[in-house]
Amino acid sequence: MREGLRERKKRETRQAIHLAAMELFAQRGFDGVSVLEIAERAGVSKMTVFNYFPTKEAIVLIPLEEDFGDVAQLVRGRRPGESLVEGARRDFLDRLARHAPETGLDDSPYYRSLLRLVRDTPSLAARVLMLHVQTEAAIAAAIEEERPGDPYAPFAAGQLYALLRTLQTQNTRRIYLGQSAEEAYPEAVAAARTGFDLLESGLHGYLAP
Repeated sequence: MREGLRERKKRETRQAIHLAAMELFAQRGFDGVSVLEIAERAGVSKMTVFNYFPTKEAIVLIPLEEDFGDVAQLVRGRRPGESLVEGARRDFLDRLARHAPETGLDDSPYYRSLLRLVRDTPSLAARVLMLHVQTEAAIAAAIEEERPGDPYAPFAAGQLYALLRTLQTQNTRRIYLGQSAEEAYPEAVAAARTGFDLLESGLHGYLAP
């Protein structure tokens, strides 16, 4: 569907606010920048900033939340005959090959700056923890859509997301310590295959037809 003028304008305004904020945060840190200063840098009013982002933390993290938001697709997007772990393995390896941010293997200057900002700002780190909780809940909900009332759904989601989070944390550490995505990729793939092999032995084809 073609994007309308109004929708494009809203997207551009939102992006301008986000980029203005990230530039200021890189210069002075998260706590050293006010919402009013972000508004002035983006050329909008303070009220406009809050119309797009409910909190200052949201200005930083909503794009990351959107990247994480489709992780539940690894349940809904399984191919015919795939178990939960088989589908998740294929999906995660595909994301690794694309260096998707949610795998932690994104080495773009933007993502590196985002990592530093989150690590240096307790309020952002706390919100990222909540993002992990919400993502695990979304995976459980996707499983329950397929098997309503399944008592195993939250446990399967917990085990799966524990692996995904561990892999993401390992990859983030590699990038944070200076490796490029290409340098880290072979080790990241090997770790993912090992992790999914261990998970498969525990879930035994769960959600397979």
